[in-house]
Amino acid sequence: MVALSDQIEIVTTLLVRGSKKLEIVSILGMPGLGKTTLAKKLYNDPSVRCHFHTFAWSTVSQVYNGKNLLLEILVCIVPKLSEQYAKMKEVDLVEELYKRLKRNRYLIILDDLWDGEAWTLMEKSFPDDANGSRILLTSRNHKVALHVGPTNKLHHLRSLTDEESWELLRKKVFHNEECPPALHELGVQIAKNCKGLPLIVIIIAGILATREPDGWEEVAQRLSSYTVLGTEECRDILELSYRNLPDYLQRCLLYFGAFKEDQEIPIWRLKYLWIAEGFVQETEMKSLEAVAEEYMIDLIDRSLVMVAKRRFLGKIKTCHIHDLLHEFCVLKAKEENFLRFLHGNDDSCIYNVSSNIHRLGIHSKLELFERSILFCPRLRCLLLSADGCRYPFQQPNISFVFHIFKLLRVLDLGQFNVGDRFPSEVELLVELRFLAIKGTMRSIPSSIANLSNLETFLLDSNDAALPDTILNMNKLRHHDTLSTAWISYGQGIEKIVRKFPNIRELKCELDYEKLEASTENRGSIVDLSFLNRLESLSIIHDDYATICKIEYHFPLNLKKLTLSYFPCGTVSTLGKLPNLEVLNLSYGPHDWKIWEMKEGEFPKLKTLRMGALCTLRWIGCDDSLPCLEKLVLSRCEKLTEIPSCLWYASTLEVIMVQQCSDFLTSLVCEIEDEQRSMGNEDLKVHIIPEEKSDSEAE
Repeated sequence: MVALSDQIEIVTTLLVRGSKKLEIVSILGMPGLGKTTLAKKLYNDPSVRCHFHTFAWSTVSQVYNGKNLLLEILVCIVPKLSEQYAKMKEVDLVEELYKRLKRNRYLIILDDLWDGEAWTLMEKSFPDDANGSRILLTSRNHKVALHVGPTNKLHHLRSLTDEESWELLRKKVFHNEECPPALHELGVQIAKNCKGLPLIVIIIAGILATREPDGWEEVAQRLSSYTVLGTEECRDILELSYRNLPDYLQRCLLYFGAFKEDQEIPIWRLKYLWIAEGFVQETEMKSLEAVAEEYMIDLIDRSLVMVAKRRFLGKIKTCHIHDLLHEFCVLKAKEENFLRFLHGNDDSCIYNVSSNIHRLGIHSKLELFERSILFCPRLRCLLLSADGCRYPFQQPNISFVFHIFKLLRVLDLGQFNVGDRFPSEVELLVELRFLAIKGTMRSIPSSIANLSNLETFLLDSNDAALPDTILNMNKLRHHDTLSTAWISYGQGIEKIVRKFPNIRELKCELDYEKLEASTENRGSIVDLSFLNRLESLSIIHDDYATICKIEYHFPLNLKKLTLSYFPCGTVSTLGKLPNLEVLNLSYGPHDWKIWEMKEGEFPKLKTLRMGALCTLRWIGCDDSLPCLEKLVLSRCEKLTEIPSCLWYASTLEVIMVQQCSDFLTSLVCEIEDEQRSMGNEDLKVHIIPEEKSDSEAE
């Protein structure tokens, strides 16, 4: 969009040129003009990145916590000290931030500043070393910018012209294709009626993309009846977009109203919650998880949900919604008695809730929640996050939750620490489908098995021991606790996982050092083929497993497989998995020198990651890996040959080479040149000599 590129150039000049004194640059404008979008573009712009030494981003919004704002900035600067910072007092965080920024040329972005109080809180943390440091803030309130002071450079975002609105609308609806002549005049009219607001243009584009051509007239007529000038009018447009959704997507969208404004939500968590709530309908051909994924993609395609973060290989990691849409969801959910979102730091935020409400999202100080008089016996869902949690100094008292809200299907307590005792009263919640809890407890009571309907159990505790009774909970679908070392070869992995026939994702740590050194055990077959619904499997062995003669039989529906320190007998079975899309291999057996891919193997594989393998030659025929999109080679120093099919694979999008030999790097560069000559200009090749974390290479 021409307008956005112009804005970027103007504000970039304000950031990297001008006075050496510390300056504040304010991006001002009404809701929906794209202030945050512009700030994000600048934050990631290469010319801006090259100019500053230190970067940090903090989202302020209407309801904020001073300590959390300081934490957010500090964690951007020194991520590894996040736990240490979380224990510090606010006054100490102010001093720590000052020290971290001192003598650095920094860029701090404060997004969505509503009043001057937040600025006053943080102002003392920003040193002025006369080195060209900048603070960029976005706000819809001009008075906030004036409050900041005389060094503030103001940049007012302008609305789009009618031509720019039409160009944006056309690209969003038709992508790289031209608009059909029959729709051109109507499209121009619709774009004009968006009154230059990019947010409205994008939302209307989401509606038009799902309409047949004869439905454009209705959109044009309804849009022309609105005067899009402010929040109220924007809400009318959002109502139009909401009514255009099928019922099941309306529920999924309103569910965002249970979370904080501007909160980035992990995709997997939302899917699990939707499933537990019964929003997702399973089909004969697709699992609930696959259908939930389609719901999310549909909302993104309609421009109602925005992608916040992606993994390195492009898969969506977190999402969020625009603050105006969040406000709409909160109000609409309350209006339809679907959900209530309570927030704030005074008693009024937590009281006077209808006893008939079915879902509550609460964000407040924990002590307010503890002394609340909430009485909602019909409550089905409680999502609790709290500011000012006092643990470990004092354990929070939430026992009333288990005694009053006995019909709960969803209980998410994962945002604060409940301490060293797992609340045994949870067994009273026999209707639970989803339970997320965090603490330092060392054990889980056997009564957890009373939750016979539990489908998702998310336990954030490093050393918690699970009771044997958990094996009787055969409705579990998503089970983070299976990632702990209680599944070992000696206990019989098959015997254990047979208790979970509905499991979709499974993580195991297998301790082969405890395996008896008998010929019988060294030649074992581990049969997991009966897990017909399993889609994602991660098995982390110990180093001893690489010398064992163990063969796995994997389920044919498997889509994602991660193996670490795996035995050699495993390799020959991988290519026969017809639905495998993602394969991660690391620390393979020392005698695995040649990997030869046979014809017809890996028919659907899209992502392949090879890390720290001893393989010398990787061989494949010309039609191997027909669907491969992303390839990551990490610490494969001995690899000297890669399949010829990679030079000609038209599906390749990303190749990442990390800490590999110069020879292998040169081969990848040859692939890049060949792909370019074939017209694949979109291929991205990343050569990374320094070590990075595995999470960056996901």
